[in-house]
Amino acid sequence: PPRHVVRVVNEAIDRIPDATFEAPYVGGGRPPYHPKMLTKVIVYAYTQRIYSSRQIAKAVREQVPFMW
Repeated sequence: PPRHVVRVVNEAIDRIPDATFEAPYVGGGRPPYHPKMLTKVIVYAYTQRIYSSRQIAKAVREQVPFMW
């Protein structure tokens, strides 16, 4: 739906400038996932009362809002 929590989280995190996320990254190694995307996943997980990294990883594989 248009006002689903995942959309609200997406809009809120998108308002944060990219430079905020890229400044601490020093480079090297494999290309990482974009920090904004990971932040969106974690914030949405917390809104759903999912705090365990293993449960978050499972939700990303199995639940459509997390995939979106």
